Amino acid sequence: MLASVNGTYTEIVTSVFSSTIAAKVWFASAAGFFALVQLTTAARIFGKLKPLIPWSIAGAPMNVIHRWSGRLAFVCTLPVAFHCVFILGFQTANARVLAHSIVGSFFYGVFAVKVFAVRERELPGWVLPVVGGTVFAVLATLWLTSAFWYFTSVRVGF
Repeated sequence: MLASVNGTYTEIVTSVFSSTIAAKVWFASAAGFFALVQLTTAARIFGKLKPLIPWSIAGAPMNVIHRWSGRLAFVCTLPVAFHCVFILGFQTANARVLAHSIVGSFFYGVFAVKVFAVRERELPGWVLPVVGGTVFAVLATLWLTSAFWYFTSVRVGF
């Protein structure tokens, strides 16, 4: 079964990208971009980023931009996680790969905590920014140990 899933997955991905790794890198980079949008809009919502960004962009309030950029970031992580879990698996080839595997194992757990923290109104005001910042830090670490390495060591391209 996994061989047929892998074959179909590879065929779909390589119809757009040069390899499955290139697809993973670009999806991770898109997730990283949307995470930066998340960070910026959260800073604006919490009053830490004053007039640098208008309250709305193209008529959309900052909270709507924040919510949708988070959804898009999450969606971009799904093909990356599929590739990591079902094709590459947990690896320990070197320190970078080991760190990436360990941090990647925590990503969706940290993300789930953030989703629950958003819905919980009884938490102290500092919890949501800390949890959101943790999600951003984990995603940034994953991007640095994968996509950044790929762009600087292998190639930049589709």
